[in-house]
Amino acid sequence: MTALGWDELDVLFVSGDAYVDHASFGCVLLARWLIAHGFRVGLVPQPRWDRPDDVLVMGRPRLFAGISAGAVDSLLAHYTAFRKKRRDDAYTPGGKAGARPNRACLVYANLVRRAFPGLPLVLGGIEASLRRVSHYDFWSDSLRRPILMDAKADLLVWGMGEHAVLECARRLAAGAERTALAGIPGTAWLDRLDANGEPANLPKNLRNQPGVRLPSHQEILAEPFSLLHLTRQLEEQVHQGVDWAFQPVEGRALVLAPPAPPLTSAEMDALYSLPFTREAHPSYRKPVPAAEMLRTSITSHRGCGGGCSFCSLALHQGRAISSRSQDSIVAEAAALPRLLGRGRRSKEGIAISDVGGPTANMWQGSCALRNKQDKHGREDAESCAGSGTRHGCTRASCCYPDVCKAFLTPQQEHVALLRCVAGLPGIKQVRVASGIRADLARREPHALAAYTGEFTGGQLKLAPEHCAPTVLDLMRKPSLEVFEEFLASFTRQSRQMGREQFVVPYLMSAFPGCTDDDMRALARWLRQRHWQPRQTQCFIPTPGTIATAMFYCGKNEAGEQIYVARSDAERLRQHRILMPQEDRSRAGY
Repeated sequence: MTALGWDELDVLFVSGDAYVDHASFGCVLLARWLIAHGFRVGLVPQPRWDRPDDVLVMGRPRLFAGISAGAVDSLLAHYTAFRKKRRDDAYTPGGKAGARPNRACLVYANLVRRAFPGLPLVLGGIEASLRRVSHYDFWSDSLRRPILMDAKADLLVWGMGEHAVLECARRLAAGAERTALAGIPGTAWLDRLDANGEPANLPKNLRNQPGVRLPSHQEILAEPFSLLHLTRQLEEQVHQGVDWAFQPVEGRALVLAPPAPPLTSAEMDALYSLPFTREAHPSYRKPVPAAEMLRTSITSHRGCGGGCSFCSLALHQGRAISSRSQDSIVAEAAALPRLLGRGRRSKEGIAISDVGGPTANMWQGSCALRNKQDKHGREDAESCAGSGTRHGCTRASCCYPDVCKAFLTPQQEHVALLRCVAGLPGIKQVRVASGIRADLARREPHALAAYTGEFTGGQLKLAPEHCAPTVLDLMRKPSLEVFEEFLASFTRQSRQMGREQFVVPYLMSAFPGCTDDDMRALARWLRQRHWQPRQTQCFIPTPGTIATAMFYCGKNEAGEQIYVARSDAERLRQHRILMPQEDRSRAGY
């Protein structure tokens, strides 16, 4: 602060992650974003939570404190699918577990309140975003209230937070009271209920707009299927992007503003061109594993049109794709050899581990009907799920039950981008570690050939997740035939190029609706291919997803009863069906 000539901070971020100056670390990204807009920002990573000393070292911030549990929900960071304590944490120096507390948002909020009484508090990040309304908490096996009620913060930023956080800073810098933060797109806050059971103090920008009443906390306790209904309503709010919503909770109203608009291509370019060093803080004596994994990765876009029922992206990043321009991505890649090249690495060149996002081959993905709407300046009544319009269609996914014809993914252009990056001086190879979607790749055989032959480093990640049709339907995943067709093409093209390459299938056990017979069918399917899975995940009901709501209520989206492996014994039994005996011993089962 002295070197920068700052006598005080405007904004202080407190994060459950280590400090790595990389765009994949949310608080660091937002800090650089605010600094680029003229605000003075400090970051306290992984503070001790038994005393306020660590958050006091830079003094009281002038405007507000932003609080995040980090890149992962703190309970998911600490516990396995079987509620065993994890041994490591990839976002901590040395990979050491336990550097962040359980329910980190709540703990950090109390810590900052002790340090700076009366300072406005803003929650954000994945933990806050997915717990913004009543949610099922797997680790306590209970329905918990919206996290704002327990954290007693002034505001919650949900989804990607650049627009909302910047607007918070601007309003408070202009002298607004903390109550004036209500109404910012992409945020939630608490209000009192009026005599009609609706929010009593809606901000002016929402008073003449239609609102959506979500099932109350008490209604969900009385009828668990209401949680699934609520989750679908939140999906619709995020993807159609217009209505505000509220949930009655214990005599109060949790109010959700309409989502913040996705960043434009120009905004994405500006954001990712900020001067990230890609290095961990120099005070750390041990490497941060996540920093090592992400050091040579490049984010090309946000959002995913898949809408898988177990994926939190549906409620966090959304399905509308925000993409960077090719020029921006190439410029970042061209700077990597200079930024990271030293010693042997500078002579050999940089191996870029990923140019991608949630799914690599969705870069520049868009809705044809939305494009038509923008061209003519009007709303199209047939626009698709990813369009972000009020009259969007009712599809739960742009890719399920099949890929929507209006969902455009220019994969040949993506391949051209990868080739351009691969041809830069100092770049020795480019991979797509974030993986591709098989159902999209098979639509463009030439692109599929390029992914197979040029940008697969021996192994390609794919997520069939299962083989049973009923389970795939519950997951909102394409049929097994799609995966098998892709697999045959991948194998054929790898052989034609004289390369021995493998598909790494992600598989899941104990998904809601999955029976032991379904798991045995999956085991038989694997044996037929002489595969022994190494990437099998037992389903974890993380807050906010459709699948978690199905786990909680024991019903599918149509309201039909389904089998749920609910106890640890049932879940472990299903998981063991896929695990080879030697892996069971190694895992301690």
